[in-house]
Amino acid sequence: MATTTSAEEFAAQIHRQLQALPVRNAPSVNAVRRAFSRSLRKEDGRLVLELARTLRFRYGYRAVPYELILAHRGAFKMLDERRLEELGRGVDSWGAVDSFARTLSGPAWRDGLIGDEVILKWAHSPDRWWRRAALVSTVALNMRSYGGRGDTPRTLKICGLLVDDHDDMVEKALSWTLRELVVHDARAVEDFIARYEAVLGSRVKREVRNKLRTGLKSPRRRST
Repeated sequence: MATTTSAEEFAAQIHRQLQALPVRNAPSVNAVRRAFSRSLRKEDGRLVLELARTLRFRYGYRAVPYELILAHRGAFKMLDERRLEELGRGVDSWGAVDSFARTLSGPAWRDGLIGDEVILKWAHSPDRWWRRAALVSTVALNMRSYGGRGDTPRTLKICGLLVDDHDDMVEKALSWTLRELVVHDARAVEDFIARYEAVLGSRVKREVRNKLRTGLKSPRRRST
């Protein structure tokens, strides 16, 4: 692909290839995205950001533009609060939030591109999906496959803000967040559960205690 290709042309090419897939599933979509990431490796970060914006707002994709940014060092390093909130605008489902927070906002927070105040603001949002995004952003701090090395203080600060939020999507994210931290700091998670025993949802307590005890979210019962 020529280096003079514009963001709009790249976006149109990606859209055509995705629409032409005989089976459109995660592996086939990822294969297309990886091929374009290789082609875009030497392109300017601004072009990749504009490409991502075009895919997001003209064609309606989320995961693909997020992954294109993450895979391009120059584009990723240009992320800030304004760009993240623009790219996350309209998140309105479990999958959309988790794709955004795991792929973009969490890694950006982990790498210091945004400060704690951004995630704290989302945790106080009246929008359930932004509150979930605050929690899921901690995954990048703790999940090893996302480059996380463990960050107890920041993770538990966000969890503490949402400990009595019983919105289903927020509770599920709280459970996930605490379970990811178990790998790095089980004692801190145990203490957190004990401290907030009275207000935590039953799902959170059950799943996190299962993780602490067995290493699994929902261990299978042994047959008798």
